[in-house]
Amino acid sequence: MTDFLWLIPLLPLAGSAINGLAGRRLSKSAISLVACGAAGLAFLAAAGVFYGLLALPPGERHIEQTYFTWIASGDFAAGAQFLLDPLSAVMLLVVTGVGFVIHIYSIGYMHAEDGYYRFFSYLNLFLFSMLVLVLAGNFLLMFVGWEGVGLCSYLLIGYYFDRTSACDAGKKAFIVNRIGDVGFVLGILLVFATFGELEFGRVFGAIAAAPARYPAETAGIGILSAVALLLFVGATGKSAQIPLYVWLPDAMEGPTPVSALIHAATMVTAGVYMVARCAPIFSRAPIAMEVVAVVGALTALFAATIGLAQRDIKRVLAYSTVSQLGYMFVGAGVGAFASGIFHLMTHAFFKALLFLGAGSVIHALGGEQDLTRMGGLRRHLPVTHGTMLAGALAICGIFPLAGFFSKDEILWSAWAHGHPWIWALGLTTAGLTAFYMFRLVFLAFYGGERFSEDTRRHLHESPRSMTLPLVVLGVLSVVGGFVGLPAWMGLGPSRFEHFLEPAFELALPAQAAEHSHGTEFAFAALSVAVAAAGIFLAHRLYVARPGRADEIAVRVRGLYTLLFHKYYVDEAYDRVFVRPLIRSSEDVLWRALDVRLIDGAVNGVGRMVQAQAHLLKNIQNGLARSYAAWILAGGAAVLLYLAFWRG
Repeated sequence: MTDFLWLIPLLPLAGSAINGLAGRRLSKSAISLVACGAAGLAFLAAAGVFYGLLALPPGERHIEQTYFTWIASGDFAAGAQFLLDPLSAVMLLVVTGVGFVIHIYSIGYMHAEDGYYRFFSYLNLFLFSMLVLVLAGNFLLMFVGWEGVGLCSYLLIGYYFDRTSACDAGKKAFIVNRIGDVGFVLGILLVFATFGELEFGRVFGAIAAAPARYPAETAGIGILSAVALLLFVGATGKSAQIPLYVWLPDAMEGPTPVSALIHAATMVTAGVYMVARCAPIFSRAPIAMEVVAVVGALTALFAATIGLAQRDIKRVLAYSTVSQLGYMFVGAGVGAFASGIFHLMTHAFFKALLFLGAGSVIHALGGEQDLTRMGGLRRHLPVTHGTMLAGALAICGIFPLAGFFSKDEILWSAWAHGHPWIWALGLTTAGLTAFYMFRLVFLAFYGGERFSEDTRRHLHESPRSMTLPLVVLGVLSVVGGFVGLPAWMGLGPSRFEHFLEPAFELALPAQAAEHSHGTEFAFAALSVAVAAAGIFLAHRLYVARPGRADEIAVRVRGLYTLLFHKYYVDEAYDRVFVRPLIRSSEDVLWRALDVRLIDGAVNGVGRMVQAQAHLLKNIQNGLARSYAAWILAGGAAVLLYLAFWRG
């Protein structure tokens, strides 16, 4: 099956082309069959490739396939090259598996929407772009997929293009990502200028083969640190980290399946994947690693505090996504790249589940997204409630659900690798995550009903096409962590980490202090206790003593307002960056440069020609007396010339 690697991205591309070109003439059933069939076949192909890779000895799990030469100039050549190793194989399963489930869910959720064919065409196109990004064997092809998912994100966020808010959100996502991409492009150019190559294997091999030329920098910023920091700028844009996280919450203007697929499970993890792929560079750049870990920890805590006060059910989950992405970067930043990818995988399960569950709630309530207008839904939506409860427990890190194992690995790695402050920030974030996630669950599904009687009469569980994906993702959220059981459970090293080892063999191993399994178990128990405390507090404030949370909000009105308005970061960006840029564009680029200089020069030439023509038109006016006068004047001019100037 590894010989058919090209088939995995080709299938979604074909589905996108069919629905995009012929969708207007196809029925919705046919459109669904094409889109879901393409995603499903891509998943089966990815599973076949994964098992084919698994059958190889660990030392041979690295397959490169070049299909044709894409760019050739002098000594430089860039091919359409795919790389299959354990890292890309895991990403293939996550992207196609979760993507296929969300495609199925979209059949029920989007059935009544206009532009049905357009939605599925974009969704398939996104899968193609993400798969190209994941499979790329060089920086140049990765950049193609990188920009492709950015384009699809813009198209899908702005799916409801008749809404100003959706159009603005799409433009915001596109522009903010372009800011990050400037750093990414500069990083790629610096790689080429340094190594003369863009192929991953050759670049990483050159670094590992010349430790004297590319040492593990212990002081200052060398060439590898510069490359790593520039690449990380791109990652902060794509994976919504400080300071470029502001686009992700606004991206909730898109349909809920888009939020689940692109902005929770796959696209926003592209930055994490890129950092892990470039582990041979980052592991030799300690300053860059510190930046990655600190930015990830601060983003995790910062976004978690904002999630405490949000009322829109999708925005709570959006800030949760920003926070969990921070966790993944903490794992990569402390040198535990496999732990970051492990959390990427489990997060795809439970965050996609939570977003799709939120979509089921919104669907049942006729479009309502305000948590303060819900309540008591567990009696009306039993499947949605049960699966969302499993997802909430998983993201909180409750044993033995998937989130426990991956989050615990990151927290333990931060402590073991000598980052106690990073560990403390991560542990605090874990408590806040448990609180705001169960605040969401309790406000939506428990307590009294806060919606109208008319809404109550129309309440119903979502159709099977929507609930079945919830059940599948719920099961994965429960058992998905068992592939990476920690060493303290007495089963030896984590199987997941062991599987990924060949992908990181050229990276320098992070130095970790020796600790007993008992100590590691104590830290895991502490993280569970902190999460349980957050759940207990949410229950006290929103179930046991309803109204108590509002009383506290009144007492700390200033802090609550600050969190509710997201620290006014968007307003600050608008005042410091957006408005000055708009004013300078209007006053300098438009009125001064375009209108006065460029248009003035062009129009001035036109006016000069017009004035000359106005003068010369009197020569041929059809009047004999005028012609006689011009002849007389011409003769006089000739005589004056001969008499005075020539003489």
